[in-house]
Amino acid sequence: MQVTKADMIISAVSPKQYPDTGLVEFALAGRSNVGKSSFINKMIRRKALARTSSKPGKTQTLNYYLINETFYFVDVPGYGYAKVSKTEREKWGEMLETYFTQRETLRHVFLMVDFRHPPTADDIQMKDFIEYYGIPYTVIATKADKIPRGKWNQHFSRTKKALNLASDQDLIVFSSETGEGKDKAWGVIQKYLA
Repeated sequence: MQVTKADMIISAVSPKQYPDTGLVEFALAGRSNVGKSSFINKMIRRKALARTSSKPGKTQTLNYYLINETFYFVDVPGYGYAKVSKTEREKWGEMLETYFTQRETLRHVFLMVDFRHPPTADDIQMKDFIEYYGIPYTVIATKADKIPRGKWNQHFSRTKKALNLASDQDLIVFSSETGEGKDKAWGVIQKYLA
């Protein structure tokens, strides 16, 4: 897909702030610092539409990016080791639960995991949560360029097994440096836009 227009629309914290355009949404979920912003920037061929940060836990809202005026990427707050208070984490949890369970235009979740490491307990919990609510999803294994290609199969199998994925289709190896996996991710998106 050729991206000709991409804009950050709103940072929302509650349903009344969600856009009411009725356009399809693709949520990006994953640990803090897993590379969600880099994924967005690579997919749309822009350097810095989505701001990347070396500090985990920077995204504390649902960030809506309108792509080609046809769909949204929704960057949701990262889970895991963000240095935030328990109250803050609970607020995020409620915000995410509300979004995932009530948003009718949410069509698909890209669950992002770090290809370098085994999926964490939080990753597994997130995957179970998405499955429990019957939301279609694809796992995106980020930072693939940090691993020698000869070790990819080993990491691929480990990730697939830890997340108990049914087929290879459900896991895309991705690199925001090299563009690896970008076409496959677009393939998933186009399926839901068709």
